[in-house]
Amino acid sequence: MTTDLYEIGDLPQPGEVPRRMYAQVIRPERFGDPDKAFEVEVIDVPEVGPDEVLVSVMAAGINYNNVWAARGVPIDVCKNHARYGEPSDFHIGGSDASGVVARIGSNVTTVSVGDHVVVHSGQWDREADDLPDPMLHDSFRIWGYESNWGSFAQFCKVQAHQCLPKAPQLTWEEAAAPTLVGATAYRMLRGWPPNVVGEGDPVLVWGGAGGLGSMAIQIVREFGGRPVAVVSSEDKAEFCRKLGAVGVINRRDFDHWGMPPHWQDTEAYGGWLSKAKAFGKAFWDALGEKRAPRIVFEHPGEETVPTSIFMCDTAGMVVICAGTTGYNAVSDLRYLWMRQKRLQGSHFANDEQSAAFNRMVVEGRIDPCLSRTFSFEDIPTAHQLMYENAHPEGNMGALVSAPREGLTDLP
Repeated sequence: MTTDLYEIGDLPQPGEVPRRMYAQVIRPERFGDPDKAFEVEVIDVPEVGPDEVLVSVMAAGINYNNVWAARGVPIDVCKNHARYGEPSDFHIGGSDASGVVARIGSNVTTVSVGDHVVVHSGQWDREADDLPDPMLHDSFRIWGYESNWGSFAQFCKVQAHQCLPKAPQLTWEEAAAPTLVGATAYRMLRGWPPNVVGEGDPVLVWGGAGGLGSMAIQIVREFGGRPVAVVSSEDKAEFCRKLGAVGVINRRDFDHWGMPPHWQDTEAYGGWLSKAKAFGKAFWDALGEKRAPRIVFEHPGEETVPTSIFMCDTAGMVVICAGTTGYNAVSDLRYLWMRQKRLQGSHFANDEQSAAFNRMVVEGRIDPCLSRTFSFEDIPTAHQLMYENAHPEGNMGALVSAPREGLTDLP
């Protein structure tokens, strides 16, 4: 006889699915700081369609997108769910998961009940499957952010193609941590030919000690590139060096961030330019030779894009996947057209790129950089720390149904 609801940490038998589940839920009336927006509720377990999979979540990764979801900025994620025929009065976030396949749809042949999997966060309608890159289809969305039924619950609902083999050498929480940021970084660095990282290429990595940056450093290293990481402290610098950064730059040594003065204000613009050049010299010193970065790995956005475009090598690429410091990025366009540089937007990864990154994890070439593990109950706290930029380096995870041995106590 199937139990109606299991307590957190209690596992049903393989293939057994209860009617109800615990979930960390965001509702529009609670939008605000993450530590208030999330609340544990009991929700019906979702039904799976023919091409879908229900996963018993062992652990979930923590990403900045559910800081946005909690605050209702830049979009109301609950309203967005209605586009996909999903409940729009609540949001269950979480865009990284490790777990056990609990139920499969009638068309699913790629996984079986009982398989140990990780889940990538790209979803799209089946009509996009035949495109060269389904991510460019209008139906593309990020699971657990733009769509509902994410990993902050005992069960999550995903499309079958999202399921990838779990690295057997990793704990549940380690396996849950890196896929979103890692696959995103892989597409940024390998998905935009001819600007793909290769042997000897200098690469500037902003936020080197964060989730995205820690994955980018390792991917650059594995393809023979030479990553230089931007950090904010010496302990973060040492963290990046251990991952393979050939050098580091402390951004606190500079103060020219944000919008440059107007180019017609010759004196003020000249002052900004001298500081940008000083940052460029710091890059040369960190790299050990006088070369500009062939790729600039961007995600801060507003504060850093002007410097990134100035810094980038002739015919190089600034590739950006976020704007954590803001969205109004200003550039001196003369550097773009005269030096034929490329400013490329990038957003998560397709199946091929996600699988390529996951193979690197399975092969032991990528450290998930799990720095802290939270309990299911403390998922709001993890997001609050991220919102306040008080989280540790690397990636964070949360245990859902996995044993609590990996739990990091809160201070």
